[in-house]
Amino acid sequence: MAQASPTPAPPLSGPMMIFAGLILAAANFLVVLDTTIANVSVSNIAGALGVSPSQGTWVITSYAVAEAVVVPLTGWLSARFGAVKVFVLGMLGFGLFSFLCGLAPSLSLLVLFRVLQGACGGPLMPLSQTLLLKVFPPKYAPAATGLWAMTTLVAPILGPILGGVLCDNVGWAFIFWINVPVAAICGWLAWKLLNRYETPLAPARVDVVGLALLTIWVGALQVMVDLGKEHEWFASPLIVTLAVIALLGFLAFLIWELTDANPIVDLRVFRHRGYSASVVTLSVAFGAFFGINVLTPLWLQQNMGYTATDAGHVSALLGVTAVMMAPFAASLSAKVDPRRLVFAGLVWMGLITVMRSQANSQMGFFDIGQWLLLQGFGMPLFFVPLTGLALACVDEPETASAAGLMNFCRTLSGAIATSIVSTVWTDNASRNHNDLAGVLNDPQAVMDQMGAVGMSTEQARGTVDQLVQGQSVMLATNQVFLAMAVLFVAAALIIWLAPKPTRVVDTSAVH
Repeated sequence: MAQASPTPAPPLSGPMMIFAGLILAAANFLVVLDTTIANVSVSNIAGALGVSPSQGTWVITSYAVAEAVVVPLTGWLSARFGAVKVFVLGMLGFGLFSFLCGLAPSLSLLVLFRVLQGACGGPLMPLSQTLLLKVFPPKYAPAATGLWAMTTLVAPILGPILGGVLCDNVGWAFIFWINVPVAAICGWLAWKLLNRYETPLAPARVDVVGLALLTIWVGALQVMVDLGKEHEWFASPLIVTLAVIALLGFLAFLIWELTDANPIVDLRVFRHRGYSASVVTLSVAFGAFFGINVLTPLWLQQNMGYTATDAGHVSALLGVTAVMMAPFAASLSAKVDPRRLVFAGLVWMGLITVMRSQANSQMGFFDIGQWLLLQGFGMPLFFVPLTGLALACVDEPETASAAGLMNFCRTLSGAIATSIVSTVWTDNASRNHNDLAGVLNDPQAVMDQMGAVGMSTEQARGTVDQLVQGQSVMLATNQVFLAMAVLFVAAALIIWLAPKPTRVVDTSAVH
C-alpha cells in the first residue's frame, strides 16, 4: 500500500511526465465520454431489452445523476483514503461496472450498473485534474490544464460517433466494454507511476446526513420525471409520493446544509448574487443544450431512417466548431465583459435552435448538419465565460466548493432535461397524431388508390398511419426545439442579474 510522503514528491519530467499526463487525461476522457456515448444507442438498447425509447433514456440519466451526487464526496474520499488510492479504485470500479453494463439482460440491471459506474466515475474528473498538477512542474501547469480541458471538450464530441459505430457494427454492449481495457490499463499504470504522490490521510468527517438527503431528493426527483409519463403523472399515487419525497427531502437538505458546520455541499456560496445568477443561467442553458443533444439522434433514427453511426456523425458536428471556437472564447473572456459573451452565445444558440424548429422529414444530412455546425459556435461563448464569471463572484477560499457545486448543478440539469424532453416529445407525438388523423383530407380516397395498385385494406391503412405518425414525430421534434430556443433566450436574460465581475478567474482547469 502506498503511503503519503512527509514531503511532497517532485514533479515528473521528460517522457515519464508525458506518459503520466496521458494516463490521467485518458481517465478523464473515459468518464466524460460515457455521458454521451449512449445517446445514439438508446433506440438499439431499448429494442434489445424490450422497452420504449423514453425508458431507454434511463441509461443516460442514471449515469449522470450518480456522477453528480458522488462528485461532492471527492474531497472527503481523498482525505480519508488518499487521492491516488481513490483514483485507482475508481478506475477499476469504472471498468468492472462497464463490463457488467454490457452483460445486463434487463433495463433494471443496466440502470443499476450505470448508477454504480457513474458513482465510480464521479471522483475521477476532479482527481485527474488534481493529480495532473502534481505530476507536471509549475511551469507546465497551463499545458496540464489545457490537456485536461481538451479531453473534457473532445470526449462528448467523439461519444456519439464512437457509440454509433460500435452499436451498428458489433453491438450496443461494446459501448460499455470498450471502457474495460482502458480502465484496467490506466488503473494499473496510475498505481505504478503515481503512488509517490499519495496525499496525506486525515480523519476527515463526512456529512452523512447531508449525503443521505442529497441522494434521497435527487433520486426521487429523477425517478419521478422518468416514470411520470408511464403513470399518468399526478394521477398516480406513486408519482405524488415521489414528488412529496423530493420536495421534503430538498427542503430538509437545504436546512441541514445551511446549518451544518461541515456541509457536503456548501450552499452558502449562493449568497453571492453573481454566482446564483450564473448557476441558474448554466442550469437552464445546459439543460436545453443537453436535451436537444439527446433528442437529435432519437429523431434521426426513429423518424429519418438514420443508422446509429450516421446519427452519431450528425450529432458530433456540433462539437467541431465548438472546439475551434474554444480558444477564441477563452481569450475574449479576459478582455470583454463576460456577461456580454454569455448573452451573445446563448442568443446565438437560441436563434439557431429556432431555425432547427423548422425542420422537415425531407431534409438531408447537410441540411441538418449545417445547423449543428452553426450552433457549435455559440457553445464556448456561453460556457467558458460563464464559468469564469460565476467563480469571480465568490470569495477566493470558496472557489473549489463553488466549482464543485456548479458541476453538480450542470450534471443534474442535463439528466433531468433528458427525462423531460423525451417525455414531452413522445406525448406531443401522440397528441399530434390524433390531431392530424382528425383533419386528413379524404383518407378513404387515398386508401382506395392504394388498393387499386394492389395493396390490401390493412396495408393501405398501415401506410396512411405510418405517414401520419412520421409527420406527428416531426412536429413534436420541432415543438421541443422551439421550447428549447425559448429556454436559451431566457437564460441569456437571466445572466444580466449578475454584476460585472471585479476579478478574472482562470477557467482552463474548471469544468
